[in-house]
Amino acid sequence: MFELTALLRQRFAALRSSGEFFSLRYVQQSQQHLSVRKNIAEPPFLGRDEGAMLTVRLNGVETYAATADLSQSGLQRALEQAEALARQIAGRALLDLREQPVATGRFDYCSPNLEQAFPSLGDCYALLAQESASVPNDSRLVNWQASLGVSNIEQIYLNTAGAELRQAQRFIYPGFSTTAFDGQDSQTRTLGRDNFGQQGGLDVIERCGLVGAGAKVADQSLQLLLAPNTPSGVRDLLLMPDQMMLQIHESIGHPLEMDRILGDERNYAGTSFVKASDFGSLQYGSKLLNVTFDPSIREELASYSHDDDGSAAHKQYLIKDGLLIRPLGGALSQFRSGLEGVANSRACGWNRAPIDRMANLNIEPGDKTLEQLIGGIEQGILMRTNRSWSIDDARNKFQFGCEWGQLIENGELKGVVKNPNYRGISAQFWSNLSAVGDASTLQVLGTPNCGKGEPNQVVRVGHASPACIFSQIDVFGGDA
Repeated sequence: MFELTALLRQRFAALRSSGEFFSLRYVQQSQQHLSVRKNIAEPPFLGRDEGAMLTVRLNGVETYAATADLSQSGLQRALEQAEALARQIAGRALLDLREQPVATGRFDYCSPNLEQAFPSLGDCYALLAQESASVPNDSRLVNWQASLGVSNIEQIYLNTAGAELRQAQRFIYPGFSTTAFDGQDSQTRTLGRDNFGQQGGLDVIERCGLVGAGAKVADQSLQLLLAPNTPSGVRDLLLMPDQMMLQIHESIGHPLEMDRILGDERNYAGTSFVKASDFGSLQYGSKLLNVTFDPSIREELASYSHDDDGSAAHKQYLIKDGLLIRPLGGALSQFRSGLEGVANSRACGWNRAPIDRMANLNIEPGDKTLEQLIGGIEQGILMRTNRSWSIDDARNKFQFGCEWGQLIENGELKGVVKNPNYRGISAQFWSNLSAVGDASTLQVLGTPNCGKGEPNQVVRVGHASPACIFSQIDVFGGDA
């Protein structure tokens, strides 16, 4: 790890600039994605990428240029390109950044168990083949797939204020899915729908439940074929963590990104129903709602020591007892808005500039076991695993569909129902949060494919959540 540090440090020290400040962010990424579909191994996807972003501040104007040429001349040329752009912008810049603080820290951060070797391609394929072969022989099972994604990223940040920040991380994405078809209806059941992503090694595969998933997931897809359609009406809704993560992501995470609130994302990813004046005054949800930005859970996908602008990351409340406290805004958005944010300036690679991104966005556990949650519902429905979503550009009105539903009657879990859906309005929905599961119901999950920005950036996002109950929610089936 960090083999290039000495060389980059040497080349960075030799760079020449007329700017008052400049930085270098080096990123090296390698990835593989393996899949076995219907007991046949598919060709692996293998990728590698490497380069650096040079950022300069000249007379209060900050600009950047990226390069895959890591030679001394290549880095110098990128720095000069950034300076030339700063001179072109001078006199027309919207912000004077001379007073914006810069990073000065020195720190190393590594994923847990990074020192342990990961299995070879052959061993990984053998694991996937074993799970694929465990799917029972049933003519109604028309498709199934076991998959495993692995991504390794090394990053080094240097600047003229003395910062040296190094991060080495490994991300694991196990998955399994089956589709059943009876001639009229098809139902798909997955292991978290590719949302069980964590940092680590073999321990991630052990935690996710990939081993033994084949027979279990296949049986659930067959159960869905035989299940009645979800009834329509107003009911209490018990969302399990693998659906909570999408609910958090879409109706809390994106609305609280400060660049959206400031209007930067309006052209592409949308705006937000939240206004800058709402922080400190808006009751976002019931008093049971406590939401944190938390980069300290080591296995969670977006845990890190510093963001891509060099700001130190630590756990902070965004929503406390339902009250909206702070936005997901990095150093630049904090400077622009005057609001305190968090260290969430993040880029998807060396050739993209950091922007406000949600990272680890979690709901803090409550005090109810799963049995207590179910026992407190007179008429309701449990839903797991998102399969469809729709939400407006302001991240307010939404409609989500799940793979798996079970009725709850008089405090008892009853039969399976298929095509479960629910709809709501973000600001009202979170006010209907009526019970929050304890730590025993919490899962650490995450997705590798949150897209935003122009040009587009796809980043990893972590969501840890307990099971939660929302009272009096509009629920409906697939034929509504």
